[in-house]
Order: sequence, then structure tokens, then C-alpha cells
Amino acid sequence: MRAHNLALVLQTVAKSPAPISRAAVAGATGLTRATVSALVDDLVAGDLLIELDPAPRTGAGRPAAGLALAPHGPAALGCEINVDYLAVCVMDLTGAVRHRLVEHADLPAAGARGAVAALGRLAARARTLAEADGLLLAGAALAVPGLVTADGRVRVAPNLGWQDVDAQALLRAVPALADLPLTVDNEANLAALGERHAEPDAPDSFVYVSGEIGIGAGIVLDGVLYRGVRGWSGEIGHITVHPDGRACRCGARGCLEQYAGLEAILREAGVPALDRIAAPLPGAGGALGLALAAVVNLLDVDTIVLGGLYAPLLRWLRDGIEAELRGRVLTAGLAPVTLRPALLGADAAMRGAADLVIRAVREDPAAWLALGGASRG
Repeated sequence: MRAHNLALVLQTVAKSPAPISRAAVAGATGLTRATVSALVDDLVAGDLLIELDPAPRTGAGRPAAGLALAPHGPAALGCEINVDYLAVCVMDLTGAVRHRLVEHADLPAAGARGAVAALGRLAARARTLAEADGLLLAGAALAVPGLVTADGRVRVAPNLGWQDVDAQALLRAVPALADLPLTVDNEANLAALGERHAEPDAPDSFVYVSGEIGIGAGIVLDGVLYRGVRGWSGEIGHITVHPDGRACRCGARGCLEQYAGLEAILREAGVPALDRIAAPLPGAGGALGLALAAVVNLLDVDTIVLGGLYAPLLRWLRDGIEAELRGRVLTAGLAPVTLRPALLGADAAMRGAADLVIRAVREDPAAWLALGGASRG
């Protein structure tokens, strides 16, 4: 019961748009003021909450101090390995990104061990920065563009060249991560979760599409990430858009990412870099719209969020996508599909990974306190 009540109090403070008093927490939770006061004392001692000085009095009575999430307590490492870059961020309990490190590299050439070793060096730098801020890491999560099992094994990541890689074990061999709780998940899934939590008015159901060299999707239905039977849902990049088309790294032909991935977009635009694109991309937009129309017809979602490289390129992709949605979605005339760029841009997967750790602390503060979080108070 205490664990449940600790979580209830912490979540109530976390969801409040402004610092909230102990009395208001009691009113919102139905707990007695004495119970709330004891729980708040434990959460403050464990560096999960802070008590702010009361605002100047404007009426009768003594003003109450406000409670807020502690910015100096537990923090998370959000990590990402993608085809051409590594990324790590440090996120505190409030959801603020305190440090962000990105390193560009040819990760397929490095192999799984080389990529994880390079990530470990970046994570060590981030950890040093976190500790200099007085933050204590509660865990780390890694986003990977591939099929990931619940125990952290990457069954296949075609664009990285990974096949049946025990990413969890490789991470545990990295000194900067070895002592932390670790999670490995698909990058589009984590990006979708990060996007949902970053926007207060996010829809309950949407499809997040991550465009890089490969293309993945995170599917959120009724507020819950849909993972599929084996956790491998969302491989939109391997929807066939041209049955007899270009060969794909996955072994099939005509996959979406061969027509709307980074390499295809640069080829269509005739430029060497994304920041040189300055004209519509009807080929990539049309291929993406074709795949998205199938997703909308199947799932009946009304919002598509475009992330990764698609966010800054949406103005050049929109016409092609929307033309296919209008022509192929059965209900287009009844309920148009909303198409918008991701709020978090290219950082969505990394931030979603960190957010996964932070939310685990918020949902089970008793576990954090039991592990010694309170010893610093």
C-alpha cells in the first residue's frame, strides 16, 4: 500500500502544471493530509520532490509551499545507435534534457561490438557530465533500428547489418553502463513514446513514422504502444510499394525505404545532403503516402506524426503524401488524416529512451528509495 501511495503522490505532483501544495495533493488523491505529509517527506528525502518557497500571500491565511519534481535527483541515459550516428542524452526527473551528445560514424562497418563500444565511450562522457551536475543515474535505455525481443536481443537490424545480436549483454560489458538497469527497444517505438509524452495534447491514437536510412513506425492505440505478438510491429519501411522494384537490404524487393529512405530522397533530389533540398519530392512523398494509406485503412488512426529526417522535409513531402491519402484511404472524405511533423525531431528516439527510464522511477518511487535514493537526502 505504501508503494502504491508513494507513486500516487509523485504522479500527482508530476501531472500538475504548477507547483502543488500538500493539501492539494491530499484533495486530489483522497489520502489524508497526515499520510500525504509523511509520503512527501520520504520523497523529498529521496531527492524525488522539492518543496518550493511559498508565493507572496495575496489573501487571508498562511500561503502553502509548493511541491515539484526534483531536478537534482535521479536521471536517465537515453541512447541511440543508428546507421550513421550515435547519440546519448541525460534527462532529469522533470523531463528536461541536461546534456546531449551526438557522434557521426559508419556503424554498419563497426559491427555490433564496435558500435556498442563507441556508444560506451559517448555514454561515459555523458555520465561524467551528469555526475558533475549532482545527478544519480537510475538507468539507461538504448534505441536500435531493428526487431528487438523483450530480453534485449536484436533479432535483425538490416541497415546496421546486425543478426541475432545480444545487445543487452554487449551493453553490460561497457564500464559506463554495467552497473545500471538497462533496456533495449526499437527506435521508432521509443520515439513514439517520447513524442506522446512531450506533447500535453497528444492524441490517444497515432502512428509515428521515423525516417532515416531505414524507416520504422511506432503505433500508439488508445494511449498504449502496440507492439504486436512478438514485439516486432511497426516495420513500415518493409511494406511493399513496388512489387518488382529495387532490391532491399532485408532481402525483398520494392520496400518503402528503397523509395523514401535517406538514400532514395537524396537520389531523387540530386543533392549530396538534406539541407540542400529545396524542391518537392513527389517520388518519396508518393511512396510514403501509399504505405501510410494502407496503415490508416488497417488501423483507423487519424493522425500521422513524421519524425527523423521527415520532420524538416515535410513541406517537400506533404503534397505527395496527401495525394495518396486522399485517393487511397477509404474514409478520406469522411475524416481527413492529420499529418504533422514530430515535436522532438531527430532526438525523439534518444529522448524516448531516456523518458522510459524516468517514467519507471515516477511509477515506482518505492523501488528507487529502496535502492538507496534516500541515502543522499
